[in-house]
Amino acid sequence: MPTPSVIAVIPARYGSTRFPGKPLVPIGGIPMIQRVYQQAKQSTWIDEVVVATDDQRIVERVVQFGGKAVMTSNQHTTGTDRIVEVMQNYDCEWVLNIQGDEPLISPLDLDALIQAVYHQKQVHVATLIVPLEEKNRQNVNIVKVVINHKNEAMYFSRSPIPCIQGETPAIWKHVGIYLFRRSFLLQFAGWSSSSLEKAENLEQLRILENGEKILCIQAQHDGVGVDTPEDVIKVEKILQNK
Repeated sequence: MPTPSVIAVIPARYGSTRFPGKPLVPIGGIPMIQRVYQQAKQSTWIDEVVVATDDQRIVERVVQFGGKAVMTSNQHTTGTDRIVEVMQNYDCEWVLNIQGDEPLISPLDLDALIQAVYHQKQVHVATLIVPLEEKNRQNVNIVKVVINHKNEAMYFSRSPIPCIQGETPAIWKHVGIYLFRRSFLLQFAGWSSSSLEKAENLEQLRILENGEKILCIQAQHDGVGVDTPEDVIKVEKILQNK
């Protein structure tokens, strides 16, 4: 059997501080983790989708709807660490990190991200961005990113960046979907946490502080991350309108 090229891993932790049991919360009658999984399965570029979790209840639910799940340690502090544990037993060229709280993630955007870098030998990690609405500039729960003329990330922050005192440039929101070359993912996971990463609580800054590049690809659809019960209502309204 040939080695898969792209494996998507969905980290799903049960014990969320703000929203315990979040992966299993029903959205329109369907558990959120199932919605995320099914969106990923629609991608034409992903060879396999795996849920990485620390809770048997999530494993059982994933198996019930016909998905694949792997139990991981409950000591991981980030989704990336959870994915790295899973990848110790998988061989592939690319690893797609899909957040378990993005039930509206577009399969077309996942395809566009993979297709944009699939044959680029110099790219080690890429992510998605969308234009940021002005009303969300001050929201510290939304991560902003500044990019250069090569569409590479210059900095990520929870604060409004850039500080606009003259002409208004394009302002970008970061969509927390990452495509890693597997070899780079394992290398990155071994680096010590960086000072900026700790200050902003954004692990992608560890990559930039170590002098590596993150290519940013514009998505066509802005997903809705579910961080609170109120976000569930937002997603359900969007689904009803569709």
